[in-house]
Amino acid sequence: MTAMTLATARQRGAASSGGRFLRVPDVMKTTGLGRSTIYRMVAAGTFPQQVKLTVQASGWWQADIDDWMRERLAACPLRS
Repeated sequence: MTAMTLATARQRGAASSGGRFLRVPDVMKTTGLGRSTIYRMVAAGTFPQQVKLTVQASGWWQADIDDWMRERLAACPLRS
């Protein structure tokens, strides 16, 4: 089996060793939250802020979303 090239990995959306940016549909799928809930939580300061990527595109750094989910899981009283 040959190693995947960096270009192929990027085309397939694979994370690099430094992570990757997630767009809204990816964040929705990862967190289970709806679009309006995500933006409402961003505005309230309870969800990671998105990063402007281009004039028309923004995304969330995957590690920020992962950290937010770990914090939520740690705060769950049923997991104690």
